[in-house]
Amino acid sequence: MHPEPNEMRKDYLLNRWVVIATQRKRRPTDFKKKAEKRKLDTCPLCPGNERMTPPAVLVYLPSGNGIVKEKDSDGLRHKNWLIRCVPNLYPAFTPPQEEVGERILGGFIADKAVGHHEVLIESPRHDEHPGVARPSQLVHVVNAYIDRTSELSKQKYVKYVSIFRNHGLEAGASLSHTHTQIITTPFLPRIVKEELRASNDVWRKDKECAFCEILVSERKSPRFIWENRDYMAFAPWASVHPFEFWIFPKKHQCCLLDLSDTQVGSLAEALRSCLGGLDSLLEDPAYNFGFHQATTGLSHHYHWHLEVYPKLAIWAGFEKSTGTFINVVSPEDAAENLRKAISKEARC
Repeated sequence: MHPEPNEMRKDYLLNRWVVIATQRKRRPTDFKKKAEKRKLDTCPLCPGNERMTPPAVLVYLPSGNGIVKEKDSDGLRHKNWLIRCVPNLYPAFTPPQEEVGERILGGFIADKAVGHHEVLIESPRHDEHPGVARPSQLVHVVNAYIDRTSELSKQKYVKYVSIFRNHGLEAGASLSHTHTQIITTPFLPRIVKEELRASNDVWRKDKECAFCEILVSERKSPRFIWENRDYMAFAPWASVHPFEFWIFPKKHQCCLLDLSDTQVGSLAEALRSCLGGLDSLLEDPAYNFGFHQATTGLSHHYHWHLEVYPKLAIWAGFEKSTGTFINVVSPEDAAENLRKAISKEARC
């Protein structure tokens, strides 16, 4: 008897194919690794070491039952903070010093890497990453995402605000203190641009949001993972990464700037529940996450969302040379295991 062939799946909107390699099927326990211990040197992001970073562009300070928002200066570093956001010491993008534009060098196109690169320190507690964080602290984190998105998107040279997280050494985190990075670019990144174009095409054809239609379908599918009043998590149909999942707002919104206070709290719950389930299922795996959003009036047809990519597989020659990916865990199996882990986490 011949085994069932592996399955090829096409992304909802992108022109991207994934091979779901059922013949190579692996279980969650196959991915568990012993946590890699780092040498504990002085952490520049911990309280008391504020002068090891540039002055913060945003600081949340406790004030009675609320917070006040401040900035550092060259001669001042605020103490007793809840959130700090500082310029990256080694930025990939930097604010413009002069007018810049596209140039031709030796027949090739070049441009200045103009923008911002910031580190958002999520907590004064070194290890309070989202999978184990207090919900109240995650509310501050989400609000800080919104504050920086609002401020940075006002700049004329900013076309996109990328909010992303690298958790663990294998995912590219050079510092172990819980943090997110924010990079603004003077161009629209390729994947978001393709999603925008595809969602606009669906709107012109069907007068519906492509992502809203995906949510309706996935809520009834075996790839559904979790939901609360405002958000839903599911494993995408053509997952590139083992145990990849996405979190979407149920209400159609273009970017984080559209969130109400209630929705901020619900997003904090979604982060804690889903990343907590991933943490317990795979014993704190390395992962990346990234927000996809349309912040500059690019399209009211776009639907912002968060994509979470556990760092469990290595892209080798086939993936890198073809742009076609092989996933050894089906989205359906990933969703089933994550559902159980999140449910178990909620009972603890």
